[in-house]
Amino acid sequence: MSRTQSEQLIQDYYRAFNEGDMDTFLGLLTEDVIHDINQGGRETGKAAFAAFMERMNHHYKEQLVDMVIMVNEAGDRGAAEFVVLGEYLNTDEGLPQAGGQRYRLPAGAFFEIRDNKVARISNHYNLNDWIAQVIQ
Repeated sequence: MSRTQSEQLIQDYYRAFNEGDMDTFLGLLTEDVIHDINQGGRETGKAAFAAFMERMNHHYKEQLVDMVIMVNEAGDRGAAEFVVLGEYLNTDEGLPQAGGQRYRLPAGAFFEIRDNKVARISNHYNLNDWIAQVIQ
């Protein structure tokens, strides 16, 4: 995959996320996708990723803005830096009580790309910053 194609793949991934189009979003992943959860564990497989996104969409409403995408020359690795504009809808286990709090959070992600799809995504943000924003 070329650098340009990989950049487009990452753009499509985040466009589908922002539009809430989970069918398209999940269709951009390999069946054995690896998902490194921020300050959490590692999950493998599209089904696990779909279950994760279902939980996330229940607890949070998010839009990603100020996107900057970087891809290596080979087109098999990429990164994105962005800002998460979110609303905390329903209390997530082990986290503060939800009450519609809004947050603005710098974040980033690293990608491995294989067979024109996302084969690994590692998300990173400052959980303590998020908690400070949602505690009321």
